[in-house]
Amino acid sequence: MRRRDILAAAAALPLAAPAVAQNTRAATLRMVPQANLAVLDPVFTTATVTGNHGFYVFDTLYGVDEQLRPKPQMAEGHEVSADGLTWRIRLRERLRFHDGSPVRAVDCIASLQRWCAREPFGQLLARQAVEWSAPDDRTMLIRLRRPFPLLPDALAKPDASVPFIMPERIARTDPNRAITEMVGSGPYRFIAGEFNSGSRVVYEKFDDYVPRQEAPTWTSGAKVAHFRRIEWHILPDAATAAAALQAGEVDWWERPHPDLQALLARSRDIRREVTDTAGRMAVMRMNCLHPPFDDVRIRRAVRLSVAQEEYMRASRGGDGPDWAVGRSLWPRHTPYFEDLGAAVMPGDLERARAALREAGYANQRVVIINPTDFPDIGPLGQVSADRLRRIGMNVELAESDWGTVVQRRTNRETVERGGWSMLHTTGGASAWANPAISFLVRGQGAQGWFGWWRSERAEELAEAWIEAPDEPRQRALASELGRLALDEAAFVPLGQFVIRTAFRRDITGILPGSSPYPWNVRRA
Repeated sequence: MRRRDILAAAAALPLAAPAVAQNTRAATLRMVPQANLAVLDPVFTTATVTGNHGFYVFDTLYGVDEQLRPKPQMAEGHEVSADGLTWRIRLRERLRFHDGSPVRAVDCIASLQRWCAREPFGQLLARQAVEWSAPDDRTMLIRLRRPFPLLPDALAKPDASVPFIMPERIARTDPNRAITEMVGSGPYRFIAGEFNSGSRVVYEKFDDYVPRQEAPTWTSGAKVAHFRRIEWHILPDAATAAAALQAGEVDWWERPHPDLQALLARSRDIRREVTDTAGRMAVMRMNCLHPPFDDVRIRRAVRLSVAQEEYMRASRGGDGPDWAVGRSLWPRHTPYFEDLGAAVMPGDLERARAALREAGYANQRVVIINPTDFPDIGPLGQVSADRLRRIGMNVELAESDWGTVVQRRTNRETVERGGWSMLHTTGGASAWANPAISFLVRGQGAQGWFGWWRSERAEELAEAWIEAPDEPRQRALASELGRLALDEAAFVPLGQFVIRTAFRRDITGILPGSSPYPWNVRRA
């Protein structure tokens, strides 16, 4: 049964809303997040829900405005030497962590070094960093081998894999091991005693947080916490979430199912908005370490089979207007988008079948790990399983909860030893807008994103883009890089869509941007 049929059946049943206390109603914001918070460490994983959680608890040296321009956040500002090789960053006064300790430059250095070990933009920065030092508690020095003019952009990276600042004792944790102690300096404290993965996440206002004075815009400016308490409620299904929002038992549903948007639109007590007009892109990732997808010819055969319309109709419904196709690893509404056309991605099963035979596919088992509780992603894996079977592949659709997918995708072993062959995900278009921040086009191999595509040429192009003298040269390099990554099926784009978030009419102050951040939000 397709997801749409399941939701229709569920909507016809009496809906049991969750029991919530009423005595702290005015001071508490109750939200249904996009997915379960399975991993707490926002540097260890790129899961968007963990990045959202990170912005509650942690802060950053720089943030971005709606045009992705970097702005000082924890930083008071910076100075750059005439040769561009030394950056001096000064911290704002009175910054404190949730455990009461002051934020020091050494905390920032340790945090950034851990982030650089895992994140593509950070890895580019780390290659140029000769020395990190702290002349005093409020001053950080970064000495470089060569100029790195995008350093503020790196420290302001939004969305996921964000360079959050944490105490040095926590930041010194091995980058390959997830931290579980959540001590940041952001506007909300994580309440560990009330955390129940799969059920509830609780945050409380951090009274010692000192907001900036500028107006808030995306991840920069004044992060003013108006609610004393925020609760994330992970509900069992979409129909229950819709019922809870309609009844006023939750205030905000981050990502309502497309099938239930019409139902929510009929309620006079609910507003729906597209806060991120650039939208999100859906992608397929094949594991390049093991057969069959260590063979680029087989990855190309799969790419030939992809019909983006099928993926979008399965996950988003109908024929728009909230989704569009684009055969490019640069998303629509970003500077380097160019649709490479049907020659690259024809959605032709016959051509794909012939290419698979020519590549010598030997009936190896293809394990697709796929979440049953994440409706933006689950239908994508189901479409892939169907289409790969139709071109003659031996497919196992391994479905589980999202937390299990997030854990299993780190496994680099063969499928016989618990590994995987294919997964699907989505990401904000703005987070994949250029070679520095987008892991979709980076060929870092073992140091890269799950799936571990390796391409020395891709890395050369990314570094050349950073150092390019002008915009035309950057555009040419980005075009070559995008074409290379799609040709080798580093990722395969599946379409782009916008999300209409839904909230009660008495909730105000939700800012434009890609994620449901809590600052500036209040109850009217």
